[in-house]
Amino acid sequence: MIIFATIIDDLKFTLHHTDPQSRARAGSMVTDHGTIETPIFMPVGTAASVKGVHQKELREEIDPDVILGNTYHLFLRPKIDILKRAGGLHKFMGWDRNILTDSGGYQVYSLSANRKIKEEGVKFKSHIDGSLHLFTPENVMEIQRTIGADIIMAFDECTPYPCDHQYAKRSMHMTHRWLDRCIAHLEKTPLEYGHAQSFFPIVQGSTYTDLRKQSAEYIANAGAEGNAIGGLSVGEPAEEMYAMTEVVCGILPEDRPRYLMGVGTPINILENIALGIDMFDCVMPTRNARNGMLFTAQGTINIKNKKWEDDFSPIDAMGTTFVDREYSKAYLRHLFAANEYLGKQIATIHNLGFYLWLVREARKHILAGDFYDWKTIMVKQMDKRL
Repeated sequence: MIIFATIIDDLKFTLHHTDPQSRARAGSMVTDHGTIETPIFMPVGTAASVKGVHQKELREEIDPDVILGNTYHLFLRPKIDILKRAGGLHKFMGWDRNILTDSGGYQVYSLSANRKIKEEGVKFKSHIDGSLHLFTPENVMEIQRTIGADIIMAFDECTPYPCDHQYAKRSMHMTHRWLDRCIAHLEKTPLEYGHAQSFFPIVQGSTYTDLRKQSAEYIANAGAEGNAIGGLSVGEPAEEMYAMTEVVCGILPEDRPRYLMGVGTPINILENIALGIDMFDCVMPTRNARNGMLFTAQGTINIKNKKWEDDFSPIDAMGTTFVDREYSKAYLRHLFAANEYLGKQIATIHNLGFYLWLVREARKHILAGDFYDWKTIMVKQMDKRL
């Protein structure tokens, strides 16, 4: 069943079903690089690479419809002129599916000791060599045009947590002014590679309900192809994240995809799907994998623990990833104990595969009409240390 299908510029978004007991949605987006079925988790490919995973494995074993690249990191290395000469990020990294780039706003936020934020934009020092650079709404749009992602983000300021109301308010209004400058500049900046790019603005406002409402209304009125929610998953309690997401999803238009940036744990993802979010990204599955933490349908595993030394069962008893058919806990524990690179690689593929399995299972249950009950069971199961 199709509830509605909307074409905004070059992005077609179709809402197929909503869960009767929550705001969870199953939809699809169509771009020039293919269909993205939602809800979706996007593996993070910060610097033109999903850490520890070859593109062949990414396609064949994890099989994401879309991955994420980072404007800040790609700008610094390999540099934008290299990407332009390569024909854009798709060709440079050998990836023929969808790519989303964030604007670098979060990375600038994380460089608090090495940046200055002004109305013009943000001056910052490279974490690589200390060189000085300036990001403005205008040049960030040009950079993302040159990178060539299918979905590009507005330049915003991500506020820290906690921050006082006055700071959050000033920052939010500047983000809105930057949004207007982004839109104005995009309209006169041509596409580089012949495929369309869809533009998403970002809701800010910290954990203040009044600011989140104002920002969501401003972003909704921009009429963009999709909308994002930023400034969460920066240290606030999960309950505050959910509260802000619920407020914003009640205002953002239903006929556009909604992207919650930088979130999060498997439980965070399911709870936010229930609130109406369609798109997620997070470094957690890859970063935690490299440290030996594995996510499964039964809970989290620290594979370095001695208890797994002679456990020859699959990593996930439900067989959520191809890794579960190939390797045991004991073998993976051995690889970590021996400091073999293969251990980190297997763990990374497992965690990313699990995240993609989770959102695809969520989609199946939304379409079947029993998502809320399934989600309640899964949250209880996954909230365990094995």
